[in-house]
Amino acid sequence: MYKVFVNGAPLILTNKLSETTDGAYFLLNKDSIATAIKSLKKKKLDIAYIYHPNHEEILKKFTQEIPLIVAAGGVVTNAKGKVLFIYRNDKWDLPKGKLDKGESIEDCAVREVMEETGVKDLRLENFLSTTYHIFSNNGTNTLKQVHWYAMKTDYDGKLKPEKKEGIVKVKWKGPNKIQKALQNSYANIKILFEGD
Repeated sequence: MYKVFVNGAPLILTNKLSETTDGAYFLLNKDSIATAIKSLKKKKLDIAYIYHPNHEEILKKFTQEIPLIVAAGGVVTNAKGKVLFIYRNDKWDLPKGKLDKGESIEDCAVREVMEETGVKDLRLENFLSTTYHIFSNNGTNTLKQVHWYAMKTDYDGKLKPEKKEGIVKVKWKGPNKIQKALQNSYANIKILFEGD
């Protein structure tokens, strides 16, 4: 099962026809996928399911219909235990970005955090999770697959938002401010903090 977010609503890619009645099932083809995404975007559905019997094939077949962008980013913690957030498009987010050709996912995660925030001396701790969301890329529905890593740093220098990427603020946030930021964030960012 894969949970793909469309404007905060889940589009579940599944190989199980469960008995749930809280959403609609769609077949894995271009027209059905477009209908499911449109229904979620327009809030006609709260949840939708794309069904395909083979779990191993489902993501591959989905990305044959919807272009895929692979990205990586970090949940960065400093010496004071605060987490690094960026503010872009009127939402709190975490630093992340597109994988360059020939680059490893780990290197991409570190590079993007440095570029978007100005933070240096990053240490990759461990892989956290992979999130998926649909966004409009020049009018085309595109799937973004983001590989998230826990990172640490002792950096306490100036934070520099990458303006050309639309980032207007970079902030370190403690537990209370994290909870507040998550109220104005994305579903795929919130799930990284669940269980904390």
